[in-house]
Amino acid sequence: MIDVAVARRVGGFDLKVAFRNGDGITALFGRSGAGKSLTIGLIAGLDRPDHGHVVLDGRVLVDTDSHIFLPAYRRRIGLVFQDSHLFPHLGVRQNLLFGRWFAPRRAAAVGFDAVVETLGIGDLLGRAPAKLSGGERQRVAIGRALLSSPQLLLMDEPLAALDVARRLEILPLIERLRDEFKIPIVYVSHDIEEVSRLASRVVVLERGQVAAIGDPADVLPSALSDDARTDRASVLAMRVGKRDETYGLTELIHPAGTIWLAGAQGDEGAKRHVVIKATDVTLSLAPPQGLSIQGALKGRLAEIEALGPLAVAHIALDGDGTLLAMTTRRALDRLGLGLGLGLGQPIFALVKTAALDERLVGGA
Repeated sequence: MIDVAVARRVGGFDLKVAFRNGDGITALFGRSGAGKSLTIGLIAGLDRPDHGHVVLDGRVLVDTDSHIFLPAYRRRIGLVFQDSHLFPHLGVRQNLLFGRWFAPRRAAAVGFDAVVETLGIGDLLGRAPAKLSGGERQRVAIGRALLSSPQLLLMDEPLAALDVARRLEILPLIERLRDEFKIPIVYVSHDIEEVSRLASRVVVLERGQVAAIGDPADVLPSALSDDARTDRASVLAMRVGKRDETYGLTELIHPAGTIWLAGAQGDEGAKRHVVIKATDVTLSLAPPQGLSIQGALKGRLAEIEALGPLAVAHIALDGDGTLLAMTTRRALDRLGLGLGLGLGQPIFALVKTAALDERLVGGA
């Protein structure tokens, strides 16, 4: 368990953050300049808070009232940054073993072979960092952090510099770290799909302050509230249903209805967080018939947010959750929903399977 309550002023920027993290992944989410990396630095011991404390498994790392400040090398915290920071003059094996220097002698050691197998880096051990791809370097950096036998792992935008293909290689590995090594992780990102897939708890930061703390499905949609149509999205908590082997699809079930995803999505009943972009939702006054769209979620029109010629419809889904749908004001008028006249009216949100990237769906 980590208990963080810190305040720090840097120039004209005031940071004040408080949260607790147990097992699993807690994500620090927010736009650039929200204070995510500054918070990570205060936890790691790379900077000192003006006020507050950081306590890890009952061990006080920082307490300004008691004048306690443990240096970074004594904190037993593993760090993974956007840049892997591997030592260029050492091979992969030597970079990995460097982490052992920071593991206390009496600490339960994380096995070298287990780390190599989990991260899939056995064939990289004889290489130099310069001969690795970006994704390979990040896997080695994660392995080095694990081999220090940390009590906490801090990951600061570890996938930001990678392309989509490399991100999709690393995401399942981070899930395996979470599930197999049982080391709590604080994960920094501004990517809603990464966070919804990995985290069980999200701390939303805005201009140095905590705006919300909770389940990804509850707090992430409101964290993306500007007028850019590409940023508007919803996060729904759903359960894995039956698999359609004939067509290679998996049913995801919500109290409001069902959507389908390509490929396997885990065991039946498993929880999944699904990110649905507002631009990928179509509205209908009736259940879909004669359409190729197979996914339909029922709810009631709760709000219409005008954005010039466009509008965002907020749909309060049956059971739980809110789904956003981007459309034109003209389309809403033709459905008889314009100017707020249809508020409270039953409505169906239609979601195309092909619009959802099943590779980015996960569950904590």
